[in-house]
Amino acid sequence: MTLRRTSRHPPPRTCPVLPAIFLLILSVQLVRAASEYDPYKVLGVSRSASQAEIKRAYKNLAKEWHPDKNKDPKAEDMFIKVSKSYEILSNEERRSNFDNYGQMDENQPFGQSQHHGFRGFRNSFYFDESFFHFPRSRDFADSKYLLHHAQFNSDVLPDSHKRPYLIKVTSEWCFACIHIEPVWKETVQELEPLGVGIGIVDLGYERRLANQLGAHRAPSIIGLVNGRVTFFHQAVVREHLRQFIEDLLPQKLVEKITDNNYLPFLDSWHVENKPSVLLFDQVPIVPLLFKLTAFAFKDYVRFGYVDQGDTHNTRLLRQFNINTYAPTMLLFKEDTEKPVDIIQARGMKRQIMDEFVSNNKFLQVPRLVNQQLFDELCPVKQFHRRRKYCVLLITGEDQAFLPGSKAFLDFASVNRKDVLRFAYVYQRQQQPLCQALLHNQAALAPQVVILERRSHGGKVMYRSVSGGWNGSEEDKYRLHEQLELLQKDPTYLSSDATLPELNNEMAPIFIVQWMNAAYDYILQIYDDLLYSNWREMMPILSLIFSALFILFGTVIIQAFSEPGESKPRKPKPKEQQQTEEDASSRASTSSRPPKKDFVEVTELTDITYISNLVKLRPGHINVVLVLTNTSKNALLRKFAKEVFSFSGTQTLHFSFLNADKHRHWMPSLLHSTSDSMRSEGHSDVDEESPDYAGHVLALNGHKKYFCLFRPVFTGDDPNDSSSETSFSSDSRRKSRSRSRSSSSSHSRSRSHSREDGVGPRRGSSRATSIEVHHKLDRLGLWMERLMEGTLPRLQVPAWPSLGETTNSSTET
Repeated sequence: MTLRRTSRHPPPRTCPVLPAIFLLILSVQLVRAASEYDPYKVLGVSRSASQAEIKRAYKNLAKEWHPDKNKDPKAEDMFIKVSKSYEILSNEERRSNFDNYGQMDENQPFGQSQHHGFRGFRNSFYFDESFFHFPRSRDFADSKYLLHHAQFNSDVLPDSHKRPYLIKVTSEWCFACIHIEPVWKETVQELEPLGVGIGIVDLGYERRLANQLGAHRAPSIIGLVNGRVTFFHQAVVREHLRQFIEDLLPQKLVEKITDNNYLPFLDSWHVENKPSVLLFDQVPIVPLLFKLTAFAFKDYVRFGYVDQGDTHNTRLLRQFNINTYAPTMLLFKEDTEKPVDIIQARGMKRQIMDEFVSNNKFLQVPRLVNQQLFDELCPVKQFHRRRKYCVLLITGEDQAFLPGSKAFLDFASVNRKDVLRFAYVYQRQQQPLCQALLHNQAALAPQVVILERRSHGGKVMYRSVSGGWNGSEEDKYRLHEQLELLQKDPTYLSSDATLPELNNEMAPIFIVQWMNAAYDYILQIYDDLLYSNWREMMPILSLIFSALFILFGTVIIQAFSEPGESKPRKPKPKEQQQTEEDASSRASTSSRPPKKDFVEVTELTDITYISNLVKLRPGHINVVLVLTNTSKNALLRKFAKEVFSFSGTQTLHFSFLNADKHRHWMPSLLHSTSDSMRSEGHSDVDEESPDYAGHVLALNGHKKYFCLFRPVFTGDDPNDSSSETSFSSDSRRKSRSRSRSSSSSHSRSRSHSREDGVGPRRGSSRATSIEVHHKLDRLGLWMERLMEGTLPRLQVPAWPSLGETTNSSTET
């Protein structure tokens, strides 16, 4: 037996050098990535650079790398790096943390700067959630700021007239939004307690709202003031956002007050009809908190600011004994020497300022200048215990009325109660209101009226104080006595009236409104052109080029047109007569009334008769006017004016029937209903009367009944012999018709013979223009009775057709 020796190869050993080399390379890469991002190198400044140098370098780089101005693909990333670097170095605490520990976030614990290095390593290889499109989880604190389209239009847009809004447009897939998130949170924490509204719009979920705002990319920051949208185009830094909000506010919200102008400022309550607030503080610039408070109450109170450090305010500080160690607010009303309320605090909060101003936003005796002030000062009674009586002085603007107004102010100051509101009104400025309370009588002397509002529609209960008002002690005693009786017995107000809406005396004139709108529009165009927002500029540019094209096209056409074309050619008498005949023939065949009446009237013909009457939808009524060729134009104009107020009803249709074309239709209709008319007492209807011009019928095709309107001649002049006038006019018309051509005279004679065959025995005076115009004077009252359903209804067994009436007339 042979033994065979086999040799096994041992398993290969792993060299321990390779993992060590890999870990060494990885650590070196981490350290290099950690030291890659250096804000000093990004801004190009030294570590000992001052804040002025850092700010100067940042501004130059921000202008160079702004994505709206630099089309380089790397511009956006470079702009973010520049903004982040300035954010770190502009804050001394962050700058110190970076210099000592290498950390770039002040909320990060010390010793964790390696995490930033690993993040930089991942960023260098593009390992980020945006690379894999992983949606980042939204911060729970941001959910309360999310805006929706309906909420924005119902709540935020109206509220922007009282406080500014700062809105951020973001998206789930926005990497740049992550970079501005720390600055955004700091800005929200600073501005929200001051009264600035905060909003967040998700570009992916609220595309409709984003389009309304004009935001088409994320991130975008928008300011909203007075309903006007403004985009933020600077670097996302807290100081820039704060200045952005301050620049959006109106310029003349707060007036700078010194020793030279404080008296005119306080005395302006006569004209402005508002109390005045003075804020005393040590800083030379008006604080943003005070500007925001002034913006919220700009419709009620005037605001002024006094710099305590200014040497021109020593007399003002000494007069009101102002403490220079804390901000102080004084509120003045009619008395300019003594404030009605004072507040002083080192840490002035927005809630304290709002409560201070809202409790004193009306004068002691304000003047009613618009409906909004009247609604707030004298609200409508809701409960018995919440009655508000308004004591109103109706006076004039002349100097002679000032003593009475001063006495009324003194009376109101002494008799201040929660249920009483004192006000005055100028009779010349509010004439409709004064006429309703004084029964259309002009008040020669001032009058006092006590009223209580009962409904929002203007209904009030009131009582006038007898004897007028001249400010005497007797007048004060009489008014006090009636107010005491009113509080004991609310039924003391015995008269009622409906007050009209007050005139807005403070509304700017049209030219001022137009100039303000034009100024805002020009600013918007300038802003869009400056930042190349071409998507929003396309409609405006299209409108401008269209207007220019039309303008230049008109000029070119006029320049190349012949001179003789623009001169009107004077028609000859014969041509003018022919033109008038053509116009009258076109008017006779047209089925549309004049444009100024805005009523569509169709003609009943063989084509439209079935659809407009026989097969009319249930519940619909066709109001038909019967006319002739001679009376067509006058009757149609009058008919359109009378039924214009009823043309908005969907179930009413308006038509006309030419009795000259279908002269036997009316007799056939009335003959079919003669038995029912006699049974209902309408025996006076002359069914054989040949003159039906001016009759109006309301036809219900489905139920086969109609209501009849007969002309009422209310426009005849009893002193005028209309028959003679009509006779002479007829003879003149006949004499003119004889002098025309043979064809024309033949048609005229045929028309006259037809009218003579069916004309009334009373003469042709019914054809005059005055009587034809007045035939439909009572049609409006008849239409009202038709809408009420109180007119008698005449039943018909079947509607006579237009073809049958034509045939019958031919056979006859």
